[in-house]
Amino acid sequence: MKQILDGVFYLHQNRIIHRDLKLGNLFLNDDLQVKIGDFGLATRLEHDGERKKTVCGTPNYIAPEVLTKVGHSYEADVWSIGCIMYTLLAGKPPFETSSLRETYARIKQVQYKTPTHISKPAMNMVARMLQLNPSKRPSVAKLMKDIFFTAGYLPTSLPLSCLTMAPRVDMLESHCNRKPLGEMNFNGCSETDIITFRVPSSPSRKPAKPTDVNEMQRMNHDIKKMLHTLKEQLATVLKAKPAREITSLASSADEMTDPAAQPVIWISKWVDYSDKYGFGYQLSDDGVGVMYNDGTRLIMLPNGFNIHYINREGDELYYTVREYPANLEKKMKLMNFFLKYMNEHLMKAGDSIAMKQSDSISRIPYMHQWFRTQTAVVMQLTNGTVNFLDHTKIIMCPLMAAVTYIDQEKNFRTYRFQTIQENGCCKGLAKNLMYAYEKLGLMLTSPQVR
Repeated sequence: MKQILDGVFYLHQNRIIHRDLKLGNLFLNDDLQVKIGDFGLATRLEHDGERKKTVCGTPNYIAPEVLTKVGHSYEADVWSIGCIMYTLLAGKPPFETSSLRETYARIKQVQYKTPTHISKPAMNMVARMLQLNPSKRPSVAKLMKDIFFTAGYLPTSLPLSCLTMAPRVDMLESHCNRKPLGEMNFNGCSETDIITFRVPSSPSRKPAKPTDVNEMQRMNHDIKKMLHTLKEQLATVLKAKPAREITSLASSADEMTDPAAQPVIWISKWVDYSDKYGFGYQLSDDGVGVMYNDGTRLIMLPNGFNIHYINREGDELYYTVREYPANLEKKMKLMNFFLKYMNEHLMKAGDSIAMKQSDSISRIPYMHQWFRTQTAVVMQLTNGTVNFLDHTKIIMCPLMAAVTYIDQEKNFRTYRFQTIQENGCCKGLAKNLMYAYEKLGLMLTSPQVR
């Protein structure tokens, strides 16, 4: 939201009204920075106080003064930002109905529900933007000083891991003295601070109660739900009998791919020493993890500095390679052993990855369960991604409803399940999907959590 306001503030400074602000016109680059697009309906004011009267915009985000043609200005963008914020918080636009006429009627009456699970500061900020009288709506500059932004911790950037894993907001709120937005100094927390807290399964601000189930039980429940979802998605795909002749698919294989559905993080390399120590693996972002035989896990972030330790109860403890408790000494040595082995035998050594400020709140998924079959190694991460690796590889993500297929020629393609259902796929992928469907049933009935 802060980045959206920054962008709109720049537009308004240049006398530009976007007039079609909505989630579909907001884009994220590789660093999760917001970019505002689609200026097809934008207009520039010739002078202060000018009001435009063209009816334009998207129904769920359009301001009431635009609908009634009384004239609109910058305040119409503020209304749209209010609709965007509500949608991000509640999961659907505030005035959405099945009827366009009913939607417009609700907009004109400012009739929307206030979800009880949304914090008071957040809903107060939304209410300030969704006011019928445009003159009562705050400017973008005033919104950036709202208590929603000035109370609590506001990072300047987010790690890619937050697309599938809740960031470490609780830790930062507990251990950084919050300063006003204009005075923030992000060097206030030491990189070597040792932190521990109970990680929520979603970005909840409520502390865990002693009577609550432990985090591992909660996580197991969430992951089981994702497995059920994935199994249902595969069942729908397989029901369509997707196998096609390769010759009929070769010319369109690349056209059917959807790179946007590619999983954020998956397992790229692994080493099985479970007969003695545990199972080591490398993630696609160069993070490294070990699932030890005692049920604990250790993860090193791609920067090679921050480490996360997960105990048997599912608590995450945060350290660095320079400072960690003595009881982790052996496990650190084992992780370095796994890392050295994978660097020397399983992957090319690359340049070191520079540390980012967002690493301080990054939480990356870790191995939840794995097992061997006669033909493959099956691995599941805590973000729901399931990897089936043999001579070909498939990576399935229930959140993206997609599968990534790496064939024997190392071609890397990602397909939406819906696309396969409608257009089919090569026989090799269809065979792998059937195999995966069978093994998902095994994972649900006999989970191999170690």
